[in-house]
Amino acid sequence: MAAPFTVLIMAAGQGTRMRSDVPKVLHRIAGRSLVGWVIDAAQSAGAERVLAVVRPGDGVAEGLPDGVQVVEQVEGEGTGAAVLAARGAVDPEGVLVVLSGDQPLVTAEQIEGLLDEHDERGALATLLTTDRVDPAGYGRIVRDDAGNVERIFETKHTEGLTREELAAREVNVGTYAFDAGALFDALDKVGLENGERYLTGVFPAIRDGGGTVAAHITDDPDAAIGVNDRAGLMRAEEAAQRRLAAEHARAGVTFLQPGTTRLEVGVTIGRDTVLGPGTVLEGTTAVGEGCELGPHTTARDATIRDGAAVLHSFVLGAEVGAGAKIGPFSYLRPGTVIGEDAKVGAFVEVKNSDIGAGAKVPHLSYIGDADVGEKSNLGASTITANYDGRKKHRTKLGKSVKTGVHTSLVAPLDVGDEAYTGAGSTITDDVPEGALAIARERQRNIEGYANRVEEDS
Repeated sequence: MAAPFTVLIMAAGQGTRMRSDVPKVLHRIAGRSLVGWVIDAAQSAGAERVLAVVRPGDGVAEGLPDGVQVVEQVEGEGTGAAVLAARGAVDPEGVLVVLSGDQPLVTAEQIEGLLDEHDERGALATLLTTDRVDPAGYGRIVRDDAGNVERIFETKHTEGLTREELAAREVNVGTYAFDAGALFDALDKVGLENGERYLTGVFPAIRDGGGTVAAHITDDPDAAIGVNDRAGLMRAEEAAQRRLAAEHARAGVTFLQPGTTRLEVGVTIGRDTVLGPGTVLEGTTAVGEGCELGPHTTARDATIRDGAAVLHSFVLGAEVGAGAKIGPFSYLRPGTVIGEDAKVGAFVEVKNSDIGAGAKVPHLSYIGDADVGEKSNLGASTITANYDGRKKHRTKLGKSVKTGVHTSLVAPLDVGDEAYTGAGSTITDDVPEGALAIARERQRNIEGYANRVEEDS
């Protein structure tokens, strides 16, 4: 178990290359902001405190979760200046982990490994490194005979570099652990380059002072993904999706075509559930065991109970009961509760309604602001007319109600248990239990009409 430590996240900057009014670190992947991923990793690793360095007025502070201490950087440029801005908020006797708010896929396990390496080596500074990425553009690591970091060198310009240097594969990911006092003492010695103070300048200063600079290597290349523009955001989204899908798959979820499925971090899925191509699960969606979702189903902030099937449909802020069948092409809107073993079929929209256990709304219907009793069966094109132009009203159908096709139920309305409606009826008055309600004009046939039309034309 690592000793208590503080995490400092460098989160300042608008990120103009994003071409956006949204600060870079507040852009989202898999439903969570970039900096939110970093904060979650820090807290999951056991950070005692989490600090975030922001620029005054850059909008980042407003997007941070509760429990994160904001530190404003009012002067200086570069990563070193960002860390110096937090000097007064950091215990110089403690351990400080420095993370980047635009590197979202660093994990709690990597932070823990970094801290263990830092402690075991007795280091003043420890870097997270990897050899699983194309090293071009990264600072490359040279280790000494003891396995510690001897130096870091850049290869943006290759003139003067040896073949051995160009062959180096281990690179600096940009995640660090420091003894805080040693870090700030070293930063005081780092000069400016092109007007910026770089954090990596502390490593030579620490070594020159006799301190150890260690490295903890990870085999996860996603830790090195940084987001500087929309292309980087896409790359991070793809990596986050692979990670989430793998976690759910290891927990017992089947993905029929994983590259087409999109998940967000708040989603839970029970084992033996099968996700078809094009399935999208967002927000706080909770899916039970043994469900079948997709192809092309979207669920947002939804609850889908065990054994339900939702095919080619949208479920937004709604609850689907165990064993229920939804779709294809159904639209369940917020406030809807579909009972156990109920059916909502093709081209049906349900809004703010309770559909009872075993009830059926098979096709081509709109049910809004209604309570449908268990085992009722609504004929094709049944609708509830819930709005009178000023207010919404509720329709109540009892148990085992059966409506004929093209029935319009004009709210407010109460239809008793086991009642029927005739096809094509517009029902405006309450229907007693067990009654048949018919509200349509009597059919009248006009003989010879076709001939009269021809004569008139």
